[in-house]
Amino acid sequence: MENNSIGALTGLRVADFTQLVQGPWASQMLGDMGADIIKIEPPGGDWMRHYAYGNLYPAGESISFLGFNRNKRSIALDLKSPEGLQAARDIISRCDIVIENFRPGVMDRLGIGYEALQTRQPGLIYCASSGYGKDGPYRTRPGQDLLAQSLAGGAWLNGRSGDLPVVTAVGQADLLTSLFIVQSVLAALYHRERTGNGQRIDASLLNSIIAFHTQEITAYLYKGENPERSATGIPNPWLGAPYGLYPTIDSYIAIGMNSVRRLAAIMGVEGYDQELYDSNNIIESRDAIYADFAVMFRTKTTAEWLGILLPHDIWCSQVNTFKEMAVDPQVRHNAMIVEYDHPTAGKVATTGIPVQFSGTPAAIRRPAPLLGEHTVEILKDICGYTEAQVQAVLESVKQTS
Repeated sequence: MENNSIGALTGLRVADFTQLVQGPWASQMLGDMGADIIKIEPPGGDWMRHYAYGNLYPAGESISFLGFNRNKRSIALDLKSPEGLQAARDIISRCDIVIENFRPGVMDRLGIGYEALQTRQPGLIYCASSGYGKDGPYRTRPGQDLLAQSLAGGAWLNGRSGDLPVVTAVGQADLLTSLFIVQSVLAALYHRERTGNGQRIDASLLNSIIAFHTQEITAYLYKGENPERSATGIPNPWLGAPYGLYPTIDSYIAIGMNSVRRLAAIMGVEGYDQELYDSNNIIESRDAIYADFAVMFRTKTTAEWLGILLPHDIWCSQVNTFKEMAVDPQVRHNAMIVEYDHPTAGKVATTGIPVQFSGTPAAIRRPAPLLGEHTVEILKDICGYTEAQVQAVLESVKQTS
């Protein structure tokens, strides 16, 4: 697959030293928008090549790696060898952006940290992503999504009163950090366009997840007390009835912020015709109200309730499984489920590109690369290496594989 469409970032080149999720998804988004992503991997490959959700490995390829690494070229380098480290320097010298998510200090020890690079490349944009920040008391701790979610306090917002704290099944801290990386890199590019100067950017899982909870944390700081979770499972401890998910005859229905009084009148739930129930956020008696509505919701199917409530502009929706989401007409209309051809895994179904550009459409131009698939191409075309230099790099990688 080779789509040569012009993206908004066509002409920019990224030296991508990242592994796992927060870095690779960020560089994938930049690649979707046209940037040339040079994925610099150790001889054994990105850690994610050997880990997969559900232990799914189509034709031996990690399903997780396939989801985070399209639109990239891969080069395998041993950064502990002189040949590999020099190749990395040569690649960086021809790049606009460096993104890395090693533990703080690793790139500096290799001699390719920001301080060493910016003297030769003052326009370089260097983004380091870590678990907790480039310094501070947790600097040397292992950084991972579950740990960052747990530290940030958000796990106490989820689940029922008395239950264990609940972290999200999605790698929320990882993916939010990816978004902050892309946002910050684009801002730094704009600054460079005006001034010619690059800069260092530092992102972290912990800061990202805390920033994501800005409304919840601000409310806590004002009130001075932790919110109490609902006993009936209302999914936000700061919100009251009728907000939540309710079982129906055949599945579930989601009810947003609606007037209890109005919703009760439409559904035929008795006891809520007084003015005091003309609120969309009753916290004091929320569990009792939820229980009353839950009884009524169990009398019809989800489709029947949507047919009754949507004409009244009630904030509601079905609760899709992944199977249902993948064929949902709006999801299909938005092209958020797509396929690309991979040289070994065949057709890979994955998520589409979430943002549309009228003049520079993003596109899938390359599948996720095989390990080191583009090593020769990158060294020759980007760095101008001779055949002998290429072979020296290949040999250094082979010795450590």
